[in-house]
Amino acid sequence: MTEQETSKDLTSQIRIGITHGDLNGIGYEIIIKTLMDRRIMEFINPIVFGHSKVASYHRKTIDAKDFNFNLIKRTDAANPKRANIINIDEREVKIDLGVSTPIAGEMAYLSLKQAVEAIEREEIDAIVTAPINKKNIQSDDFTSPGHTEFLAERHNVKEFLMMMVSGNFKIGVITGHIPLREVPDAINETLILSKIQIMHDSLQRDFGIQKPKIAVLGLNPHASDDGLIGTEEKTTIIPTLKKAFDDGILVYGPYPADGFFASGQQAKFDGVLAMYHDQGLIPFKTLAFESGVNFTAGLPIVRTSPAHGTAYDIAGKNLADESSMRAAVFLACDIVKNRKEYDEMNANPLDEWDDDDNNGNNNHRNK
Repeated sequence: MTEQETSKDLTSQIRIGITHGDLNGIGYEIIIKTLMDRRIMEFINPIVFGHSKVASYHRKTIDAKDFNFNLIKRTDAANPKRANIINIDEREVKIDLGVSTPIAGEMAYLSLKQAVEAIEREEIDAIVTAPINKKNIQSDDFTSPGHTEFLAERHNVKEFLMMMVSGNFKIGVITGHIPLREVPDAINETLILSKIQIMHDSLQRDFGIQKPKIAVLGLNPHASDDGLIGTEEKTTIIPTLKKAFDDGILVYGPYPADGFFASGQQAKFDGVLAMYHDQGLIPFKTLAFESGVNFTAGLPIVRTSPAHGTAYDIAGKNLADESSMRAAVFLACDIVKNRKEYDEMNANPLDEWDDDDNNGNNNHRNK
């Protein structure tokens, strides 16, 4: 490969901002293991928003002797051939592996905040978030149940969708982080239609599927058995799916959740919508835990995350599998590219013509 070809490849890298999550968990371990493979630099320019001394500590715990971060002060100083890190704070930080501490929560928030600010300034193309502890991160600045809700609120997005992705297996949840007893009252036509539309649009724009087919699961056991076990399917879900189908979206169901996954029907669809959190995430993590990625659809930014948590029980023991983090990095890369291609293909040529006209460079309308 010539020097010119190498330069071209590096300039086409996707700039991925990586948050370090809870510093007492496995975040740094899976980040380091992912970035140890230098071949990843062919596709991305990684910038970790973290703490160099904490990173060094974790590097030593997993005996990664041949790996070092490139410490930078600004995103534009990132070395395209190295794994870069920006210090989010200059304070000394106490590390308590496997323990939830207030400082770990504070550092998790600072990492997320600075990564979000960087993507809003268009200094990075996507964010990959390492796992946080949803309790110790709580503060006056972070009052959300998790990353998904925080990012939605930050970008004034009212309707969004948490999607779990592993290859062709994609599942979203109509109701997210709410108590189970509140689910039936939350299910209504407006909510279901919104989630269907977000999944449909995301499958097209983010995943490059022209005519996506979506399956929707029932709320009750056996999808209510024609009204014998609950009424939500007959009164709300079925009429709503018909309305979406009549509007041109290829949506089918409701399917009984147990039989749906037991028979492998998810393979026949581009996306699956579950009614509540565990209905979707239990089968997903059972079938695709190691390769699973959490993706927030409906946001103006691209954000992915490993499908697992902080794993305090194995923190610092060099036992963490980085497969999900690696998959999150590559999925973020793919979505950035897919969005760019989709937006270019669907751009209105009159927009550019109007811009030229407004700048006095094109006077077709006056002729």
